[in-house]
Amino acid sequence: MKTRAKRLFVLDTNVLMHDPTAIFRFAEHDVYLPMVVLEELDANKKGMSEASRNTRQASRFLDDMIRGVTKEQIDAGLPIPGARTDNHGKTPAVGRLFFQTRDLGSGLPDHLPGLGVDNLILGQTLALQKQLAPTRVVLVSKDINLRIKAAVVGVHAEDYYSDKTIEDADVLYTGTTRLPADFWEQHGRDMRSWKAGERTCYELSGPAVADWHVNEFVYEDSSVGIEAMVRKLQQGTATLELVRDFRSDRHSVWGITARNREQNFALNLLLDPEIDCVTILGPAGTGKTLLALAAGLVQTMERNRYAEIIMTRVTIPLGEDIGFLPGTEEEKMEPWMGALMDNLEVLTRSEEGGNWGRAATNDLLRNRIKLRAINYMRGRTFLNRYIILDEAQNLTPKQMKALITRAGPGSKLVALGNIAQIDTPYLTETTSGLTYVVNRFRGWTHSGHITLVRGERSRLADFASEQL
Repeated sequence: MKTRAKRLFVLDTNVLMHDPTAIFRFAEHDVYLPMVVLEELDANKKGMSEASRNTRQASRFLDDMIRGVTKEQIDAGLPIPGARTDNHGKTPAVGRLFFQTRDLGSGLPDHLPGLGVDNLILGQTLALQKQLAPTRVVLVSKDINLRIKAAVVGVHAEDYYSDKTIEDADVLYTGTTRLPADFWEQHGRDMRSWKAGERTCYELSGPAVADWHVNEFVYEDSSVGIEAMVRKLQQGTATLELVRDFRSDRHSVWGITARNREQNFALNLLLDPEIDCVTILGPAGTGKTLLALAAGLVQTMERNRYAEIIMTRVTIPLGEDIGFLPGTEEEKMEPWMGALMDNLEVLTRSEEGGNWGRAATNDLLRNRIKLRAINYMRGRTFLNRYIILDEAQNLTPKQMKALITRAGPGSKLVALGNIAQIDTPYLTETTSGLTYVVNRFRGWTHSGHITLVRGERSRLADFASEQL
């Protein structure tokens, strides 16, 4: 078996500020930290931001590695202990960590101006490249401009990809699978069906079953075709359950009916008491917030399944920040919850009772809907709550984990978002916490995901989503 040539990765500070475990993610290759990177870690360690916390954690990892070692051992390179793997296990230590312990000089050309931090890191990389030839030296940075400068002076530079859960956001799991035209010919031979209460179930086997996941939706693209949810997978056999149809007024949810197939699938997930976590992706105007709120009101006000609805979101402004907001926590959150107000207006637009009746209904509903700031969630436990996490694409994976673990017994969490509308600096479609959860929760018995694709807001919003 041919083995890969060993490489030396020079890490920029922003890599460790983005992911403090980056040191452990280069498999059998070596890692090099210039002295200026340690200086920058020290300068950025103060504060309560995510980057500051990551900086402090990276320093702790480095402190653990150098504790009790001699200067000679540091010069020879410290073995990187148990590189992290995707399944949370550990691999044997094969790479080594090198610190800058002497002046290597600068390999930068004279015409490159300035002595900034980026140029110092670039100069160290060039010097290593000359001294360690033919070893391949790679500069790893999340700074685009530094990677451009590296290419100009002949240094191979790469972005840091190790924490990305998918390679391409376009192939993100959608939660649905279209059945081929010959599906029943291949899978209907040994099929059996039965009724479980009001539900119709099918058990079948065949080649398509291997690609399915629990709680995934399968459908035939015809007006009379089957629409079902995969309830169970066991030894090449799948149990399908026909979904309920919420597209007719007879089965409306708080006066709302599904306008397309994907919205119908979403309501099936939102109203299923066995599913504790629902993620809904989709562009603007596809009905994410409206469906989640309608399902929450039905289960809170009519069925008494949950004590109240809790809505929260990341407070990242679209434009420039307008400054501090006055009032209590709930009053501070109101400007950020325009989506809640807009959708409540749709859900209470009944003509019965006139303006007074609508105002009374709004007051009643507002008493059961609480607005909470994401900043104060640490340490809390929500019992029997229906939690709506809006604009979840702006959360990091660590923030998403902290929020989901707030859910106590009897609670349901619904995460809504559109990975094409990320406002948080340094987050991308592949590093968003929402993408992270969709991939990590796929196939779990008590979670479900659906991607809404058709806009139902207005023809103007639909055209803008496609053309702008």
